[in-house]
Amino acid sequence: MSLAASADSRDMIEKSATAFRTIKEVADDLDVPQHVLRFWETRFTQIRPVKRAGGRRYYRPDDVDLIKGIQRLLHGQGYTIKGAQRVLREKGLRFVQRIGRGEAEIPAPSIQEVEGPDDVTSDVMDEAAGLPASALDALEAALIDLYACRSVLEGLRAPPETGDEF
Repeated sequence: MSLAASADSRDMIEKSATAFRTIKEVADDLDVPQHVLRFWETRFTQIRPVKRAGGRRYYRPDDVDLIKGIQRLLHGQGYTIKGAQRVLREKGLRFVQRIGRGEAEIPAPSIQEVEGPDDVTSDVMDEAAGLPASALDALEAALIDLYACRSVLEGLRAPPETGDEF
């Protein structure tokens, strides 16, 4: 059997639900780049893949469920990273894993739950230390503008009140 045929046959074999997954498999499953998963690991300490020789990551099924839950919070529900961290802290790891499995739901954050421009700005400014003052001023102004746009979009996303609720 050629090497190419061997690789093709491996792709066709379905892993069991309890098998560990590589970063490539998880990234492909979630349709996100691998660097996004690595970034999420830095922001969500609860994501702890097993690392083997050479630093290769292997995600357990619970890790994959957690990552799927985080993805739904961030991309499906519109939470910020801080908001998703807050859900993890307040509702717990198991709850976010259940979101990832589709067993639990959480509403999109209300405008009051979204960080204000000062919160967002301070986080970005901490990471932007060392930039010239003019660049920092421009960055801060852009962040405030983006926050205002997000507020407008949140208002458009809210369903109209019809009075037909029970």
